Amino acid sequence: MSVACLAFTEKGYTLACRLAMALDGTADRSGQPLTLQQWTQTHFGQEKALVYVGAVGIAVRAIAPHLRGKTVDPAVVAVDECGHFAVPLVSGHLGGANDLARRISAICGAEPVVTTATDSNGVFAVDEWARRQHCAVLHASCIRRVSGALLAGKTIRVKTEFPVRGASPEHVTLVTEDGYDVYVGFATQPTSVLWLVPQNVVLGAGCRKGTDCLALESALEALPLPEQAICAVASIDLKAKEPGLLEFCRNHGWPLQTYSAAELKSVQGDFTASDFVEKITGVDNVCERAAVRASGGTLLYRKMAGGGVTLAAAVKPISLDWRFHNEW
Repeated sequence: MSVACLAFTEKGYTLACRLAMALDGTADRSGQPLTLQQWTQTHFGQEKALVYVGAVGIAVRAIAPHLRGKTVDPAVVAVDECGHFAVPLVSGHLGGANDLARRISAICGAEPVVTTATDSNGVFAVDEWARRQHCAVLHASCIRRVSGALLAGKTIRVKTEFPVRGASPEHVTLVTEDGYDVYVGFATQPTSVLWLVPQNVVLGAGCRKGTDCLALESALEALPLPEQAICAVASIDLKAKEPGLLEFCRNHGWPLQTYSAAELKSVQGDFTASDFVEKITGVDNVCERAAVRASGGTLLYRKMAGGGVTLAAAVKPISLDWRFHNEW
């Protein structure tokens, strides 16, 4: 995942290269060799952000056929070839286009032309806060209602399973009871609540040799946890080349971390022991110990078994604060 820059003129290409170097990205010239449409099709679904150095209209027409929604689209920013203005086009908050425009401003002096209402009015942006706190956004249609309330000067109520450092922004109050507008945590929420899911859960996995991907998917469906919370999968090194497990991780974009039996044995805690598992693997529990070892945190869900698969989940330590602008 990176930042890809595209320019339409030689002058623009010079600026694109400057931006790409500062943003640890890449720079291309339209038509050399890919056309505008080919370049956009290639990069839109692969990159963290796209920067078009040229007219806004060209960029808008290029990305239009590829737009799917604010929760999945990359950040897109247009910068004129003289470097006067940086205009976030889509994914201003969740994708980080507004912050990217500010970062471009720091690189070349361009004026960030940020048009999102919360930024224009200087109020708390709940979707940008979610990104800054590394939370996935579920029930994204609620963003409009929550932001609308803040823009109208009304108070929104936030319930979180994790402490938040610092003083809450104006018109934002933390609550512990029901009747909240925003929830931060893993418990299933009604669609009327903006649900922010911390992406800090490690899935511990064990399986019989030859277990296919579908069996792992079925086991995951039985786990009472939103898939968006998972950031990695952990297991014993005996499973490092297990085809079904590798396919499962690849399909979800999760890295697989494996540990030796000795490393898993050294993990401190109260785990669900199995003499059979210890006889086969050399350690009394794989999924729980692997999840805790990889997360450095605590168990969220103990071992769940079925269909030749065992799963557990552990939560990495998390520290939330009220900052909602992020450095790119």
